[in-house]
Amino acid sequence: MPTYGPETTTDEVIAGIDLAGRTAVVTGATSGLGLETARVLAGAGAHVVLTARDEAKGAEAVAAVAGPGRSVEAGVLDLTSLASVRAFAAWLLDRHERVDLLVNNAGVMATPMGRTADGFELQFGTNHLGHFLLTNLLVPALVRGAPARVVNLSSGGHVASDILWDDPNFETTEYHPWKAYGQSKTANVLFTVELDRRLAPRGVRSYAVHPGMIRTNLGRYMSREQGASLQSKVTRADMPAMKSVPAGAATQVWAATAPELADQGGVYTEDCGISTKHAAWARDPESAVRLWTLSEELVGEKFPLD
Repeated sequence: MPTYGPETTTDEVIAGIDLAGRTAVVTGATSGLGLETARVLAGAGAHVVLTARDEAKGAEAVAAVAGPGRSVEAGVLDLTSLASVRAFAAWLLDRHERVDLLVNNAGVMATPMGRTADGFELQFGTNHLGHFLLTNLLVPALVRGAPARVVNLSSGGHVASDILWDDPNFETTEYHPWKAYGQSKTANVLFTVELDRRLAPRGVRSYAVHPGMIRTNLGRYMSREQGASLQSKVTRADMPAMKSVPAGAATQVWAATAPELADQGGVYTEDCGISTKHAAWARDPESAVRLWTLSEELVGEKFPLD
């Protein structure tokens, strides 16, 4: 088994892996980790469907990923709108009978207080609820693609907050951008736990990923003061240095393709390995079921086991 670590890159983890005949969907693939993931999966032979919030950005991303022997297309997906999620899922299912890999990469971080088109707190709605709905709508295609994998981008930032069970959309709670971010990233891990419990018997495994700290446009909502404060905390805590984009995307590519994960799922990963560093609240199976039920209520649709 290869030895990987914080500096391992996407090209290293994909070496020797053949994805010919596989269909991979990567959300938020117009820049940063998503674009790098799409590039690497396409280079390994997968047909990649990347998502963008509009057609122009999608076309730019396709051009950036495309190359000899590569197969890539783009679809429009705005995770802040459940209507857009449903429209994209219908479009994808009409074009592809099966999905082998789903990388839920898109997300926002430390945004000012805002709401999605459906009234959810922006980070919880985008990072969790949009992907919750999308993944469940694609379950029939994932099952047809079995053995298939779902990779959910979380973050070490989940330690900032458990789920605010009585007020997940900050309707009465005083809003704090990092608390809201932490809640959404905790939700990503709990979703992974319950999704794997439900789908593992049908050949679909799920993984949560902490990519590390990477300079991408994910931090575009932070003020200069917030960015300086975050960097100061990182320095004082002696946390790992910023990763390059290829190193940052390596863990999600590893989770999506590593042969050694074939019989494992519902786990939290970082630095191209399984980690146990995540908060206890993010691994509790009862909380995972509770979040699933809450998420169904919020998106207005139930997804039974059968």
